[in-house]
Amino acid sequence: MQHQAPASPLRSSSRCDLRSRWAAASLAAAVLTGSAAAQHAETVLFGEPDLAGLELPNERRAVHPVTAPYYNEDAFITTDLRFWYVNHQFPGNSVIGGGDAQVYAVQIRAALTDSVQFVAYKDGYVDFDSGAVEDTGMNDLAAGIKWAFLQDWETDTHAAVGVGYELGIGDKEVLQDDEEFRFWASYNQGYDRWHLGANVNLTFPTGSEDALGDSDRLSWHLHADYRYSEAFSPVFEVNGYHTLSEGNNRPLPFNGVDVANLGGGDGEDVVTGAVGAEVRPAEDIGVRLAYESPLTDNEDLFGYRWTFSMIWSF
Repeated sequence: MQHQAPASPLRSSSRCDLRSRWAAASLAAAVLTGSAAAQHAETVLFGEPDLAGLELPNERRAVHPVTAPYYNEDAFITTDLRFWYVNHQFPGNSVIGGGDAQVYAVQIRAALTDSVQFVAYKDGYVDFDSGAVEDTGMNDLAAGIKWAFLQDWETDTHAAVGVGYELGIGDKEVLQDDEEFRFWASYNQGYDRWHLGANVNLTFPTGSEDALGDSDRLSWHLHADYRYSEAFSPVFEVNGYHTLSEGNNRPLPFNGVDVANLGGGDGEDVVTGAVGAEVRPAEDIGVRLAYESPLTDNEDLFGYRWTFSMIWSF
């Protein structure tokens, strides 16, 4: 079912106020002029949308990835806000002495054209409470561009590539302050009510190496969801993290998965599995929850994790 695009910002005083506050950011302009269905933008900043992507039966609409929010990117072009809360529990026998980290963040995606999307994928606030780290601080800031070079709505086949950069402006006290390039590729395939996805990332640190070291890393992410009804979809995901080359310092024997780049972990691969669901109380809103735990028993920072998020599509 298709919904009406939001009123033009030129005709809405509240939208004009918001636009004036964000006038310096091209991203804000894209958000204010954009509208998105579950997996395709109805309105784009430049050009015209592919209407074929807006006429899909509802059962073919996929759920966006729920876990690994910094890295698990699908191949769809949308405009939306994604609010995140992560409760990450560290293993009690880990080097940092157990404990937990709470993360609060917002992601912004904006359809620039029918096949190009701006993605602000990392920001937010971290509250560390472990035996070795007890502090609060800001995450690094990361953003990038995604190009969906394949959008076959007839066969429900989609593929995209992207590039991003992480600015090391976060607080070292919460294991941030990393600068790195990220390259990724995503693939999605729909089979009526079933929707499958795969994503792979390569990250390479830039600048001087910090005290904890910086490593070249690879991560991969698998996704499956089933549209049980208009309001509910179960979700299953698997995430893998691998160190390609360790940093020079290597003070810790693991790579930090998506918590931080800790420079070590060569040969200590981490794979996690997650089960969750998305509930849709309204056409443009998805509320999601997932529980994730490790499938490997290597020394790492992954005890278990609860991930809660809400997507508001424009």
